[in-house]
Amino acid sequence: MQDTPYIAQLDQVSRVYYQGKVEVKAVDNLDLQINPGEFSALCGPSGSGKTTILNMIGALDMPTSGTVYLEGRSWGSLRSGALSQLRRDRVGFVFQAYNLVPVLTAYENAEFVLALQNVPVIERRERVMAVLEEVGMADYVDRRPDELSGGQQQRVAIA
Repeated sequence: MQDTPYIAQLDQVSRVYYQGKVEVKAVDNLDLQINPGEFSALCGPSGSGKTTILNMIGALDMPTSGTVYLEGRSWGSLRSGALSQLRRDRVGFVFQAYNLVPVLTAYENAEFVLALQNVPVIERRERVMAVLEEVGMADYVDRRPDELSGGQQQRVAIA
């Protein structure tokens, strides 16, 4: 275990892809540290590796070389089930397409991960309603994604 205060840390991380026989260095020998409570932004032109970096921090993609730490723990040697649990319990993504389940209401979409974690129903209700209130969606709990605006869908995804 890495002894650091960082939420996320990348040590000499590289990620290489192949397009046919052409080698593409999406990320080349990157060092990055993100502190707890810190607001960070990745900026750069299309194709500069921003999504690749986020996917590696979130354990969706593996580096070709180097080490990625999440909360001081290298996840590179974790098995598939442990990686899934890490993503479920410790990492959150809001994708550009929101990835809401179309047949579920805003409440049910916000509740979904808590249900997977076997959080008791009463606690789920309290937590879901609190977070929907926090993102301004408490009045829309019974609406499905196709009944919400893009911004509303994004707030449900954040919840």
